[in-house]
Amino acid sequence: MTETAAAVKRGGSKMAIIGAGSVGSAIAFACLMRSVVSELLIDDYDKKICEGQVLDLQDAAFVSSTKIRVGTPKECGQADIIVITAGARQRPGETRDELVHRNEEILSSVLSGLQPINPHAILVLVANPVNILTCMAQKLSGLPSHQVIGTGTVLDSVRFRVAMKDLLHVSETSVHGYIVGDHGDKQVAVWSSATIGGKPLLSFEEVKVLDLSKEAEKVARKAYTIIDLKGATSFGIAAVVSELALCITLNKLSVMPISTYCERFQACLSFPVSLGANGVERIIYPDMNAKEIAMVEASAEATRQACHNYM
Repeated sequence: MTETAAAVKRGGSKMAIIGAGSVGSAIAFACLMRSVVSELLIDDYDKKICEGQVLDLQDAAFVSSTKIRVGTPKECGQADIIVITAGARQRPGETRDELVHRNEEILSSVLSGLQPINPHAILVLVANPVNILTCMAQKLSGLPSHQVIGTGTVLDSVRFRVAMKDLLHVSETSVHGYIVGDHGDKQVAVWSSATIGGKPLLSFEEVKVLDLSKEAEKVARKAYTIIDLKGATSFGIAAVVSELALCITLNKLSVMPISTYCERFQACLSFPVSLGANGVERIIYPDMNAKEIAMVEASAEATRQACHNYM
């Protein structure tokens, strides 16, 4: 894959969600409320749960222009946007990387059931560890790498901006800063190039007194706190996926930090990309200092090791 994608195609109108658990159903609800697509299909190995979720979601569809129904794996494979949430749930105290062996088998089975996959589809990985599963899906799906993405560090970056919003009393949309690399313990907060109103974040007096490592750790650990308290995260990631889907269907070309193959680091990592109807249009590497680059390199090496059979 080059740093810019090829020709643009029309945005999708049919979306499939594989997995009807807490995350999949929350994503379906978020997309339904925003009328992201004209038709929404849901599939799950547990057909009873899947049907129940669809019936419940249909009760909410009166406020939306989206039609929602149960889809077969073959039907889902022909959707314009395919979201894979199916995977083992992260247990309290378990790292995302520890999920890899359990989720590799699940991903392989799901992708096999979707074949033949629509060659123009955009495949979105939500299950963890997202960088590793994105790498696997790029090889197993048969799709070009710019059409296979993971949710990456969009949610982590939102958490980072909200933390700065609360500290500096500005809107989170006015904080221009990213978490990059890994959606997990190896994620990297790019403090060095973060700004508010064009002013470097590190120049604010309130930020100068912070322990930056501890603040970054709080962002990284928030998901574990939620999992400890309620068993799983769902609402935040649902909002993220609905926004990614809108970027695709409307060809918005918004810049968001998602998992994709990065030539610079020879691995699937999360970096800001321009996302549109064709998937990843351009990767944008933020300016990073030597320490931040070294941390990203370490994350990339760990990802390459885990994906050595798929590189």
